[in-house]
Amino acid sequence: MKLAEFATAVRAHDGVDAFNEESRLAFAASPVGRPPGRVHTVVMEGDTIVAAAHAGDDAPVEFAVHPAHRRRGHATALLDELLGRGERMYWAHGDLEGARALAATTGLEPARTLLRLRRTGSEPVPSPSPTPADIRPFHPTDVLALLAVNGRAFAGHPEQGSLDVAGFEARAEAAWFDPAGLLIAERAGQVVGFHWTKVENGIGEVYVLGVDPQAQGLGIAKSLLAAGLAHLRDRGVADVDLYVEADNSSAIALYTGFGFTEEARDVLYVSTTPATADRDRA
Repeated sequence: MKLAEFATAVRAHDGVDAFNEESRLAFAASPVGRPPGRVHTVVMEGDTIVAAAHAGDDAPVEFAVHPAHRRRGHATALLDELLGRGERMYWAHGDLEGARALAATTGLEPARTLLRLRRTGSEPVPSPSPTPADIRPFHPTDVLALLAVNGRAFAGHPEQGSLDVAGFEARAEAAWFDPAGLLIAERAGQVVGFHWTKVENGIGEVYVLGVDPQAQGLGIAKSLLAAGLAHLRDRGVADVDLYVEADNSSAIALYTGFGFTEEARDVLYVSTTPATADRDRA
């Protein structure tokens, strides 16, 4: 069994991905070897992956147990091992009941919440007020300008803010990538924002929506959102998801104004107990 197959089996059972896109790209790039990252642990029984944990260089740990091997102590044993190595942060995608119970019994505390919002149906897309920016499709020459805007717009975001050329190219090579669905906002010849849409398994996504901080407050985000939703509608996509930080009240207000409502949430759990090495020094 390959890691990608393991991740697919977990998603089919739980209805939510246990591993984020970065991890899944790593699994696909190294189907039989060790994917790049700080943490990579696989528990095997014969040719079957029973449990797996993975984390990128600076990312929290993600881990899961195969649905056919649950309630046998694998999750607790794997978490104990990771805690013993000093790993303090863990994503619980979907914040499922099993993840909450495991966190409660191992002293993990919620520290961050990421909401998944959904807009359903084919109702008309609201029309925003005119803005001082032109919206056009992406061109390959936009990559560096787009990444510069992304870096400024998400400077405080632990995942999105670190997107680089290699990360962009990896996503542009994915089967879902559609350059027509990557919309650019341009003002006075400068890229000031973008809306990257995504369609996978028939579901649309506001994949990334970013506006340069110096151009915020002009209604550009609303125009980009409306344009992206119109593009998805024209492709025949009725349901659209997006992810947003639970404490980002301005972004949530923007999205709820376009008919998005909460569908699910991911929770980042953090260990408040000193790592083994820290306890030994105390």
